[in-house]
Amino acid sequence: MEVTSGSFSMVAEEDSEDLRKDGAEEILERITDLVNKTLAEDGSYNILLSKEAILSAIDTGKSEGGPSGRHWVLDPIDGTKGFVRGGQYAIALALLDEGRVVLGVLGCPNLPFTSVSNLSGSSSGDQTGALFSAAIGCGAEVQSLDGSPPQKISVCTIDNPANASFFESYEGAHSMRDFTGSVAEKLGVQAPPVRIDSQAKYGALARGDGAIYWRFPHEGYRETIWDHAAGSIVVTEAGGVVKDASGNDLDFSKGRYLDRDTGIIATNKQLMPSVLKSVQEAIKEKKQASSPL
Repeated sequence: MEVTSGSFSMVAEEDSEDLRKDGAEEILERITDLVNKTLAEDGSYNILLSKEAILSAIDTGKSEGGPSGRHWVLDPIDGTKGFVRGGQYAIALALLDEGRVVLGVLGCPNLPFTSVSNLSGSSSGDQTGALFSAAIGCGAEVQSLDGSPPQKISVCTIDNPANASFFESYEGAHSMRDFTGSVAEKLGVQAPPVRIDSQAKYGALARGDGAIYWRFPHEGYRETIWDHAAGSIVVTEAGGVVKDASGNDLDFSKGRYLDRDTGIIATNKQLMPSVLKSVQEAIKEKKQASSPL
């Protein structure tokens, strides 16, 4: 509704297929009532949506993206298991312009506003909820969900891996922990990993809560653009760098999936060379160990 000129394109994780199946009438009715109640309470739009309008809105996200034009990229609940568990999750929205991420917003309702300070991704402070935003060339900001003034953020300046801490996925299925443990050992990282769900890790890294975020899924997993578009620009605009395991920038112009080498690494500019070196050494050793004699 806000985009009044030109065509509207969105790449999103969800579609309405399950809600169109037999037996889904009750849940669709509940969703429609909840959406209309939320719209009425918010007051920004004076509209009432039908069930079909809800289904059509969900299916707006079927675009394939690509290198041409503008495409919004949405993950409405990034970190679904964290959401269900009462842990970390994020609402992640980004804008692609000619295949390049130019805008990113991360809403992290359960993330401590000040700092993540322990293994569960929580802190001793009471205030939770953080909204991160970044636009190309304008830096990155965070504000609380109650509408506090935005504050500029920047990645940490640690240059010694021994003093660095790192984020990785909470779910073991999302990361090869033996491999990341080997990389951490090569780097000389002393701190244990901080494991939290979703792109909240990108936000926490961008404001300096930790020094490194890496993601090395199991073989055969394909990374989607909605899992990284918003988070990556928040980190890069906060002065960080995001690369694949070969040291290449992430390429968001290839459609719904990232065309990238094994693994994704986000850190500051001082640490990236040593992190890449350790990752590439670990990959080489892993290949040698798995190849027949």
